[in-house]
Amino acid sequence: QVQLVESGGGLVQPGGSLRLSCVASGSISSINAMGWYRQAPGKERELVATATSGTNTYYADSVKGRFTISRDYAKNTVYLQMNSLKPEDTAVYYCNALIRVRYADRSATYWGQGTQVTVSS
Repeated sequence: QVQLVESGGGLVQPGGSLRLSCVASGSISSINAMGWYRQAPGKERELVATATSGTNTYYADSVKGRFTISRDYAKNTVYLQMNSLKPEDTAVYYCNALIRVRYADRSATYWGQGTQVTVSS
C-alpha cells in the first residue's frame, strides 16, 4: 500500500556533506510526520530528526547544527541535509513516516529499507 524509498547515501570524507531523500508513494491520504533514524553496527536504532506538519522539527543533540530536515509536501518527500559529517555518523539511515492510507481511520508507521552512509578518510 505504501512504500518509502531512500536515496543519497554513500561514502564521504570527514567534514563533507550528503543529502538524503525519501519519497513516500502509494494510497496515501495524509502524512502526519516524516523523519530519519540511523543504526550503526552493534548499536540500537536511534532517532536523528523528525518533521511534523507545519514547521515543527526535532533533532538529536548529536546532529544539531549540522543536519537539517525538510519536507516537500507536494512530493511526499523528506530530505536530510547532512553537513560537517563525522566518522561517528556512519550508519544505515532509515526513513520513517506516520501515514494514513486512503479509507483508513488511523495512521500507521512505515519504514524505508535504509541507505548506507559511511564517513571515512
